[in-house]
Amino acid sequence: MAAAAYRSGEKLVNEWDGMTHDYTRKGGVVHTEIMLPSHAPPEFQDRSTLWNSVEQIEKSSDAQLAREIEVALPIELSRAEQLALVRSFVKDNFVDAGMCADFAIHDKGTGKALQTQ
Repeated sequence: MAAAAYRSGEKLVNEWDGMTHDYTRKGGVVHTEIMLPSHAPPEFQDRSTLWNSVEQIEKSSDAQLAREIEVALPIELSRAEQLALVRSFVKDNFVDAGMCADFAIHDKGTGKALQTQ
C-alpha cells in the first residue's frame, strides 16, 4: 500500500493495519492509471480498492504482491507519445497476461520521465 501511494503521489489507507500513507505533497507525478484485464472487477479502477484487495487476499508473509519495473522514457517523445508507449507496453506484457497494472509516469525535471509499476 505504501509503495502504491508513493508511486501515485496519493493518500491511501491500508485497511489491514489502519496506516495512512500520504504522498500528496510528492512532486513529479504527471500521470497515473490503472489498466485491468477483462475479468477484473471494475471497482479495481480505484487504487485504494485494488491494493487493499490484494493485501486482503494474500496471507503468506513472504508473498510477492506485485512486480515493479522502472524504465526511462525517450525525451524525444511528447508526453502523449510517452503515455501511448507505456500503455502499449503495459497492455502487451501485463494486462494481456491477466494482470492488473497500476502505473505512474514521473518527471523529475531532469529530462527523463520514469514509469513505475
